[in-house]
Amino acid sequence: MLSNVRYHDLWPHAGFFAVLFRYAQGFRRSEHIGAKLFVRDRGVGLVFMNEPQLAILPDPPPPPTPIGLIAGGGRLPVLIAESLLSAGHAVHTLGLSRQYDPALPRISTTFTEVPLLRVGSWSKHLTRRGVHHAIMVGKIDKARIMHDPWRLVRNIPDFRTFYAWFKHLRHDRRSHAILRAIAEELDRNGVSLMDSTSPIPNQLAEPGVMTRTRPTREQMADIEFVWPMLGELLRLDIGQAIAVRDRDVLAVEAIEGTDRMIERVGQVCRARGWTLCKGSRAGHDRRSDVPTVGPQTLHIMHANGARCLALAAGDVIMLDRQDLIALADKLGIAIVGVTPSRCAVPVVQPATEPAVEQAERDVEIKKPAGRPASRPVGTVS
Repeated sequence: MLSNVRYHDLWPHAGFFAVLFRYAQGFRRSEHIGAKLFVRDRGVGLVFMNEPQLAILPDPPPPPTPIGLIAGGGRLPVLIAESLLSAGHAVHTLGLSRQYDPALPRISTTFTEVPLLRVGSWSKHLTRRGVHHAIMVGKIDKARIMHDPWRLVRNIPDFRTFYAWFKHLRHDRRSHAILRAIAEELDRNGVSLMDSTSPIPNQLAEPGVMTRTRPTREQMADIEFVWPMLGELLRLDIGQAIAVRDRDVLAVEAIEGTDRMIERVGQVCRARGWTLCKGSRAGHDRRSDVPTVGPQTLHIMHANGARCLALAAGDVIMLDRQDLIALADKLGIAIVGVTPSRCAVPVVQPATEPAVEQAERDVEIKKPAGRPASRPVGTVS
């Protein structure tokens, strides 16, 4: 069948090697994927039938099933490891190089530091330990990687990562596309990524006001105004947060992350009392990159003048939630949980009126009619 093909026309093409790799891989697996090889004028193609769907488990398998933990930075991987260990699971952790929390090697059943762009080595380390279900959580400091002059040396990809890039990421390198590519490669090698929030449901934001500190009417109006914009920002996968004051958008999150965006707002808006809104995109894949808020974010908010934090209820993780709520009250920051279409918020009486018992109402999040005409566009008081 290949007798009419000039091999010197085929070998320079990276796609040819990717096809051969995928074809050979199908025979190495215990469950063979049906395939048909065909020849074009200048290349070889491979059509796969009955491609298996990714197994996304809503809950961890019963203990003592070993669970893999692919850990980036921050405290969230530590909380998940502790929760899995307390449930009776063995936790085999892969710490991403120069990203993971130093506490993880001490609390994990086994710990291995792995390079960031070696997805093939991730699956090898996990399957050697009998792990077939894993959770991938933690922050990846993209800005740090981007500005590292040695990033090409530190992050040399293995062949599986290169293949995933060639197949999925040449034209789309947004977070959900990267996650999908990683999940497919791991699943192809027998490791299924799980819902990263399943071990810690008690750490998710709840609907309504979660703090004793109540948001003002102006802050609630800001949330109503900016929430549809946040939905568009999330849909486009640009960032997960927007800062607003008096219906002026002060900043939107991009590659720098929420904390650095807050510091940028502190330079733009000298007046205090602005609001930070944070959420996740509709249909967000919870296998990774779940929006998270922790004590560090609250301290940075307080230092830069923020006084209200609006979170998508059920979609944003609050690290050590009860301690976080207590810290917010201490700093004078109100935390409000917003549902997709409605949110429970308080009616705050003006300071000049007699003190009355605070009542809560449901405010429908709807598309704003327009910017109020009483304030000049672009001014920040």
